[in-house]
Amino acid sequence: QVQLVESGGGSVQSGGSLKLSCAVSTYHGSRYVVAWFRQAAGKEREGVATIHSNDGTEYADSVKGRFTISRDNSKSTVYLQMNSLKPEDTAMYYCAAASGKVVGGVVVAGLSPDEYAYWGQGTQVTVSS
Repeated sequence: QVQLVESGGGSVQSGGSLKLSCAVSTYHGSRYVVAWFRQAAGKEREGVATIHSNDGTEYADSVKGRFTISRDNSKSTVYLQMNSLKPEDTAMYYCAAASGKVVGGVVVAGLSPDEYAYWGQGTQVTVSS
């Protein structure tokens, strides 16, 4: 079983920055793929960024160049650094973990919510114009 706890959300003005943290219990280094998702009011949950076992990353087009996903294995934590925030980034942000699949020795997963079995409770991010 994997437990995830998000923190770091809040309210910022457009152009500002926030750094979200996801503490992962039962963490075995690169055993799980961890990703960030978000869900705005009235919209479907969408993938934001994922980090594979070899530290490879994948981002949604809407956040490329502005968001960075990273992890600190010593702290069992995955981060999402969000810069140049826009009002359309306003959403509940969730981290999630997946067993993924092994491709060329690397554990990978995509940005579809269906791939992820374990979810945190979410942290709210609000960006005002």
